[in-house]
Amino acid sequence: MSTVTNKPNIKISNPIKGAGLKGPGVVVLQFLLILFFETFEYAFTKVGLFTGVAIIVAFAGGLILGRPGTGFTAVVTPPLAFFASTLILIASLGGAGLSISHIGLDLISMLGAAAPFLVIGAAVSWIYYFIQKQKK
Repeated sequence: MSTVTNKPNIKISNPIKGAGLKGPGVVVLQFLLILFFETFEYAFTKVGLFTGVAIIVAFAGGLILGRPGTGFTAVVTPPLAFFASTLILIASLGGAGLSISHIGLDLISMLGAAAPFLVIGAAVSWIYYFIQKQKK
């Protein structure tokens, strides 16, 4: 006797109607996503898993939600956005102010904590970008 199983047909649709985000939209989306999660995590502990996942999601989100032709922007922006948001957080929440030695020490430790996520996200994103570019 055979049984019929009805599997739900789940399709995730793009939440952006139309062509997608332009380059500046991708940059703002990635920067705000990384800044939000990094601020949340830095307020309680140091940078780690949540910020790393946000970096990976920023890479993927920029590639998925961006218009055709914004792939380069989506691949290049997350490391720069992480660097900028880290500097902002160290100077404001970190209490370093403009102390160069404190900013440098915190910057190195935060970049080191997020390095695996940055490398993996960048490597996969660049591979995806070059495959998409070669298809055209």
